[in-house]
Amino acid sequence: MMLKVMVFAYMENIYSSRKIEIESLTTDAGYGSEENYELLEHHETEAFVKYNTFDKEQDENYQKKYKTFSKEHLHDNQEQDFYVCPMGQRMEKTYESVKVTKTGFKQTLSHYQAKNCGGCPMRSLCHSSKNNRIIERNHNLERHKALARKRLQSEEGIKKRKKRCYDVEPVFAHLKHNHHFKRFMLKSMKKVEIEFGLHALAHNLRKKVA
Repeated sequence: MMLKVMVFAYMENIYSSRKIEIESLTTDAGYGSEENYELLEHHETEAFVKYNTFDKEQDENYQKKYKTFSKEHLHDNQEQDFYVCPMGQRMEKTYESVKVTKTGFKQTLSHYQAKNCGGCPMRSLCHSSKNNRIIERNHNLERHKALARKRLQSEEGIKKRKKRCYDVEPVFAHLKHNHHFKRFMLKSMKKVEIEFGLHALAHNLRKKVA
């Protein structure tokens, strides 16, 4: 996680210096946070960035299992701001809350609750709460995920995902398994940048010699 935070901190430095224009970026699901999507959108960088459930969504068995009851598949009436449960019951918005991440980023969460789950024949499949079902939605993150999904499933997105597998991942595997770089030994962002920079320099020198 520290490496991922460091990479995006480095990107912010690039954006601020304006030495390099980042037109697009391709990453794995570890980077698919609302904060990172916001950063990329703010700087008009096209994000081919997976979110945590993207790969699962490509699995037909996963789709069959969660299509009916998962909150991602409930009908969303955006104009009147309510959801509809599998039995057709409206789930009204009850309140909003703000969650602050470890990096200080603020997320706005909307909460919705069904009015009466008692006696529902689908209750055991729908949720396990003793009370009426409650769902929590981050609408801004869902917007970013929808954009990312569209890009990743496009012809260009498929090419970028395939390229990343043999362009980027082997470097990480080489550092971790052949040179035993599995954790940082230093603390603070500045020292971590220096430590990883030394590993990157050594890796490039090995490639040069080979």
